[in-house]
Amino acid sequence: MRQDDHIKYEKLLRSELIRALGCTEPGAVGYAAAKAASVLGGLPHHIDMYCSANIIKNVKSVNVPNSDGMKGIEAATVLGLLSGVPDDALEIFKHIDAPTIEKAKKMIGEGFCKVHLQENEDNLYIRAEVKNAEDTAEVIIRGTHTNIIQIRKNGEIIVAKHEEKKADSSTDFMSLAGIIEFADTADAALLEDLFSLQCKENMEIAEEGMTNDYGACIGKVLVDAYGSDIRTRAKAKAAAGSDARMGGSSMPVVINSGSGNQGITLTVPVVEYAREWNVGDEKMYRAMAISNLISIHIKKNIGKLSAFCGAVSAACGAGAAITYMAGGTYKQICDTLASTLANVGGIICDGAKGSCAAKIASSVDAAILAHEMAIRGQAFRPGDGVVADDIEETIRNFGIVGREGMHGTDVTIMKLMIGC
Repeated sequence: MRQDDHIKYEKLLRSELIRALGCTEPGAVGYAAAKAASVLGGLPHHIDMYCSANIIKNVKSVNVPNSDGMKGIEAATVLGLLSGVPDDALEIFKHIDAPTIEKAKKMIGEGFCKVHLQENEDNLYIRAEVKNAEDTAEVIIRGTHTNIIQIRKNGEIIVAKHEEKKADSSTDFMSLAGIIEFADTADAALLEDLFSLQCKENMEIAEEGMTNDYGACIGKVLVDAYGSDIRTRAKAKAAAGSDARMGGSSMPVVINSGSGNQGITLTVPVVEYAREWNVGDEKMYRAMAISNLISIHIKKNIGKLSAFCGAVSAACGAGAAITYMAGGTYKQICDTLASTLANVGGIICDGAKGSCAAKIASSVDAAILAHEMAIRGQAFRPGDGVVADDIEETIRNFGIVGREGMHGTDVTIMKLMIGC
């Protein structure tokens, strides 16, 4: 592998694998509000939030962490503004306490925050406009959850990014062959540095979901119904992490592609299989490189927010990583990825909420099936639907399905959910 590509993979992972508390879309909303208030210089008298439909969709039904069950753009905005330190970014809700919750409820009831649908913008777009008696301030986030592209105070531009990167501009060098080569050749200490926290924290929230009652308790239901073999544990614990996260747990996760659920999905099954097979930490971290990078590779063609459920791309990464740990060949890893996409590619995203845990379980189940097929020499073949002869073409095909083919589906989902 060329040294510059090696550096690119490392840089990409460091930019993607960040900690977040709760669902990332409410976190981004709270972060924008807190940042706008800090620019204003104090608590505003009013705030207007202009959000893309995908932001509204993903915030509508998910609990804000530490909020005693509060949901929605208004809740995320006001709680972020009251309790958030902007430097906390996607951990903006970690300081919420009972008095803050009561104050937020009062302010929301008095109409302190007004939400507007922002049309004809990026799928990930937030504009927070705050005002008091003397001053106004504005913060705009676009493209990624913490990417502030503009800050204004009293109409004067303070910060502006004039050249915004396209979502996939920093990932054009990626390929499945390159990902596997990076995983095989990267320094073991580097991989431990990159993935140890992700493995630790994402497994901890999975155990939290298996221990306590959150949402529909999908993880616990799976084990109760089907037992505790490795296949069941892998999908049950991944689902349980989402149970807890969507249910308002205050535990942080390390995300991937802007999503904590995707971070959990591509981590937990890999760690469970690594422990079951006793492959050792180094092999596990090499598999984690594959899991994370494949998820990013698939998502770069789809976009961070769309109607294509991100659990699918994350599960593809997990399945490929499991095949890698089993000693699978390059072809078997390709077959695992392609067969997972062929099975569950197209599960819809209708916002962040409790049923995400079930979609994760279904996606991981499909990935494990694809792994079991691959090691037995079985796979869905080129011409089966949009599966192509080349794995990169297959990935591109499903990217087109998610980005273009499901655009109308996304619009329909958002109309049904938010009445726009």
